[in-house]
Amino acid sequence: MSVRYIGSKARVSGVIADLAGSPSGTGVFVDGFCGTGVVAEAAADQGWSVRLNDHLTSSVITSAARLAASSDVPFAELGGYQNALRQLNELPPVAGFITAQYSPASVRHAGLERRYFTEANASRIDTIRAQITAWRANGAVSQLEEWLLIADLLAAANRVANIAGTYGCFLREWSSTGLRALELQPRTLRTCPVGVDVHIGDVAHVPVTSEDVVYFDPPYTKRQYAAYYHILETIAVGDQPEVEGVTGLRPWRHLASDFCYRKRALKALTSLVRDCPADRVLLSYSSEGHVAREDLEAALRPLGKLVVHSLGDIGRYRPNLAAVRKAESVHEYVFELRRTARPIGTVPAGSGQLTTQGAA
Repeated sequence: MSVRYIGSKARVSGVIADLAGSPSGTGVFVDGFCGTGVVAEAAADQGWSVRLNDHLTSSVITSAARLAASSDVPFAELGGYQNALRQLNELPPVAGFITAQYSPASVRHAGLERRYFTEANASRIDTIRAQITAWRANGAVSQLEEWLLIADLLAAANRVANIAGTYGCFLREWSSTGLRALELQPRTLRTCPVGVDVHIGDVAHVPVTSEDVVYFDPPYTKRQYAAYYHILETIAVGDQPEVEGVTGLRPWRHLASDFCYRKRALKALTSLVRDCPADRVLLSYSSEGHVAREDLEAALRPLGKLVVHSLGDIGRYRPNLAAVRKAESVHEYVFELRRTARPIGTVPAGSGQLTTQGAA
């Protein structure tokens, strides 16, 4: 997905997959906070079947589409994937909810101007999303084919969004990006199918067995993903929620995460790992997070054999020019917990800057 996602693991996804190793037995790779699916994709490349979860529908759809193989999405009723995209791109635009709330047309409908999309692009989003819904309703596409088309629409919308990085706000003036014409573009599909199990909701409700390898990448900071990516969520769900404020936020507080609150984060992280029944848990964390590394180590150490893998410094999320000028970086870690006496494997060759540090 073409989106600057907060906390993205795109640069270190291969290293994290290397830590998971190759599958054995009946276990699957469980990605509890799948985001854009880059780590799940890397695990699938290692041969794992994958279980996806996120509390955002847009994230799960994006991740599932990333794992789609060409044989999974034949689009038999529409003449193939490329032809389905062509038909959507050729639809005449008709204004709908996105146009009314997130383009300059919002002046007429909401009493204030929101410049997330031009009216032309917003109306194309409305039309394409409505057609995808109609195709699914009449059986022209399967669920995975529907998700693939929605994910392609999310990517196309993001390419023309008049934003600095997230949908927490829009730019006052039109950027060159925002003035481009929206167009769906085909992606390269996987050549071999992957076993994928999909869940949307609270990570605590995702089925997990002791044989699974579970990867957690929870939020680190105060940024609430449900608020920062609210428009993508509305497009993905295809609803027309009551929105409010200058940015047109959809209701999101029921999805607020304890991981994003400084006073709750350590307890939430500890409970997350403690209550997970898998023998192996990989937890991503960062020096930017609310919880200090040494405090997190102290909390997790009693739960099993703990090793902290240092993934090195990566560029932090930079939503504006001031952040770019500061050019800050953050240090990424993976906390690996094993609940059994099985030895911890060595780091695979070619895993870059990865180092390991055992906790006493």
